[in-house]
Order: sequence, then C-alpha cells, then structure tokens
Amino acid sequence: MCQHQPPCPPADATDREAARAATQQPAQGWTLLCNVVLLFEDTGELLPDGRITAPNRPLSPAVGVAA
Repeated sequence: MCQHQPPCPPADATDREAARAATQQPAQGWTLLCNVVLLFEDTGELLPDGRITAPNRPLSPAVGVAA
C-alpha cells in the first residue's frame, strides 16, 4: 500500500481511481495506480485480485440521424 499521506483509497473502494499514479505508459494506454489498480485509457480497470471493470463509455448521440 502507499506510503504517502493521505493514503490512497484501497483497490476495493468505489473511489479507487483517485489513487496516485505509480507508473504510466501512455503509449501503451495504461497507468498503474498506487493501490495496484491497472487503469486503462478506455477507463477499463484490472484489479489486484484479477477482477476486471469494463470501460465506462458515455453514450454519444448517433451521428447522421435526423431528429
């Protein structure tokens, strides 16, 4: 777990993405957070226990659809 104050939220917390970045690889599209959550640029996550969180993509309006 992190050594700084205040400590990062744990990997099982709902605000886990608020943890500090420990390592980043922008060219590969991922960030390892201090709480050992692997955060992907598409907002998907890999948790330390192997569980995944699907990307949280907002629905965008359909392009070219007449109202």
